Amino acid sequence: MNQRWRDEYQRKLTSPEDAAKLIPDGSSIVQPLIAGEPPAILGAIADRARSGGVSNLTMRALLPFSATKATVLDPELKDVIRWDSLFVGGADRDAVAEGRAAFTPNFFHQVPRLLSEFIPVDVCIATVSPMDKHGYMSLGVSVDYTSTAARVAELLILEVNEHMPRTHGRSFIHITEASAIVENDNPLPELPTPALRPEDEAIGKYIAEMVPNGATIQLGIGGVPNAVAQYLGDHKDLGIHSEMFTDSMVDLIEDGVATGVNKALHPRKALFTFAAGSERMYRFLDDNPYCEAHPVSYTNSPDVIAQNNELISVNAAIEIDFSGQCCAESIGPLQFSGTGGQADFVRGAFNSPGGKSFLALYSTARSGEVSRIVPTLTPGAVVTTPRQDVHYVVSEFGVAMLKGKSVPDRAKALISLAHPKFRDELTAEAKKLGYG
Repeated sequence: MNQRWRDEYQRKLTSPEDAAKLIPDGSSIVQPLIAGEPPAILGAIADRARSGGVSNLTMRALLPFSATKATVLDPELKDVIRWDSLFVGGADRDAVAEGRAAFTPNFFHQVPRLLSEFIPVDVCIATVSPMDKHGYMSLGVSVDYTSTAARVAELLILEVNEHMPRTHGRSFIHITEASAIVENDNPLPELPTPALRPEDEAIGKYIAEMVPNGATIQLGIGGVPNAVAQYLGDHKDLGIHSEMFTDSMVDLIEDGVATGVNKALHPRKALFTFAAGSERMYRFLDDNPYCEAHPVSYTNSPDVIAQNNELISVNAAIEIDFSGQCCAESIGPLQFSGTGGQADFVRGAFNSPGGKSFLALYSTARSGEVSRIVPTLTPGAVVTTPRQDVHYVVSEFGVAMLKGKSVPDRAKALISLAHPKFRDELTAEAKKLGYG
């Protein structure tokens, strides 16, 4: 290792407590999502806030995880730390619902620009891989908007963790860019693979049957994407261009299904912007030249996505109305998640030569008591994907293609995806609305 970089590393190395003391009152702090969050730094910030050593902080992340919930999201700190969520999840959903935190709507691909032009970033905190001989550390599993935040922030505090994979692509931060370094070797948090429901199996099979060999895929986390991946096992030469890298993609690559040889953009490379899953997946990503992590402003740009051939996008919905409006982020006015990259990939996939976007949903919610196919969205529900953008909708009862269809024809097609016990009621509602 270059002695100059080793000396600089040692000069900047400090304890989490001393690093937290560098943060001024009134700072706006940005941190990575999920497994990129730095638990030691977060704990030190929470301790300092609890002791009265700092005040009036604003903290942001797209999807905070366990370390954030256990530290800076402590309800006792709400008067010291204002949380501003960029994508509501399990860690901050209650805080947003109770008014202890705010939510800022966004398209995922625009978050780097928001941080460089619209949202102040005084401090960026992040977990990185150990420094290499050239003085570089990798942002690993959270390049997304963190790569931008790290470079626009006045203060960059990095938490070096030997468990963070060194990912290729545009993930690297040089030691000269860091303001302070702390070390922590706790294993990265893992996302368990959910058990497949019968609905997942049915939806996954429908979608996989419509994926041609040689297509480029975008999948997320959850039962439906996992089922899709399972049914893609006999496909050939698939490519990966996805906002999220998951365990199911490891299987497709190792089984020789996702070779990337037919990709029009970045052939023989799997592109992603963040990753979350098992320790096996993190090990797979480490120093793997086949996999590249890039900023979300690139991976999720609809124009970039559209440069892939036959881009297949799979995303989830909470409810869809007769006209095709898709809500994927709220239950009525209650913010449940966020837009994320759904709109990015829906538009990019449709503009990709031969591309298709799928919005998948179970036909019912609340143990079968409520239909997810509805005449009109629940009052207060957010339109995540406008009806003009929706391509294919899939439930466990089939597939509906909405492009080019009138609203009455859309209503009929969507009712066929509803649970049979709701179809007569929905048909009657369609007639009342003049769609019969």
